[in-house]
Amino acid sequence: MKVALVGATGNAGSRILNELLDRGHKVTAIVRRPHRVPIHPSIVAIGTDGSEDALAAAIKGNDAVVSSVRFVDLAPEVLVAAVKKSGVKRYVVVGGAGSLLHPDGIEEARRPEFPEAFRANSLRGGDLLTLLRQTPELEWTFISPPRIFRPGERTGKFRYGKDHMLMTDDGMPTSISFEDFALGLANELENPQHARERFTIGY
Repeated sequence: MKVALVGATGNAGSRILNELLDRGHKVTAIVRRPHRVPIHPSIVAIGTDGSEDALAAAIKGNDAVVSSVRFVDLAPEVLVAAVKKSGVKRYVVVGGAGSLLHPDGIEEARRPEFPEAFRANSLRGGDLLTLLRQTPELEWTFISPPRIFRPGERTGKFRYGKDHMLMTDDGMPTSISFEDFALGLANELENPQHARERFTIGY
């Protein structure tokens, strides 16, 4: 499969890149600083200014596109418009935890204890999910990690959920490693089970 990966050098994006390469896929790594992309025979690195036209041109010709970027750095409306313009239908998003619901029905990013420094980005992630739900012409999937998202091991042992935050037995939000998240995303990319919906994974 030929996959365009927007944000291939970030914490999650670099793990997704490695997972895709290990599975034999060819990757177009779309980044602002292409010199940071590792040299590999199955990678084509493309630098972009983040504009709709530049993104669309870089994505065009691939079988699918994955975006793993901060939502305040690349606006949801630009991302969706670029994917539509590229002609690529399959779109998988690293969605963030901010739009996940707690048992009381309140979104993670709207809770009073949510760190203010991260609120704007998380709310923009929710905006992207809303926009995708209004874009039936794309075969999109929005994958939310839980609150704790950090480096770790690739275990392949995690749970699936939908729109609610996965919780531990003592009622606390769970976690997942970047490595296992990349594994779950690649599984969904290769064998779609959640077309036009959001899901979450965690321990």
